[in-house]
Amino acid sequence: MATETITRLVDDLDGGTAERTVSFAWDGKSYEIDLSKKNIAAFERAIRPYLTAARTPRSTSGGGPRQGRRAVSTRRTDLPAIRDWARANGHEVSDRGRIAAGVVEAYETTR
Repeated sequence: MATETITRLVDDLDGGTAERTVSFAWDGKSYEIDLSKKNIAAFERAIRPYLTAARTPRSTSGGGPRQGRRAVSTRRTDLPAIRDWARANGHEVSDRGRIAAGVVEAYETTR
């Protein structure tokens, strides 16, 4: 016996057939809504002026706002001293490039 499952998206605004799910975020919270072509166009017209004037946030490794950790600012001239300290204290660091935040934090706490 064969089974066929049909999934149909329903427009969350007017109950008609939806074209696709639209994802957006507002005030730090993410939303999804299923919309028809007509309602997608209306949504895009309504939000376009705000998107044009807006800027994208700086990327963070966690994908969202960073909380609970203090920012570590290091002057470029401190990098050789941090590398020397890290090697003397058993940390692995490269001769060039970025120094892991944990190493920088450990160095800052000893100063």
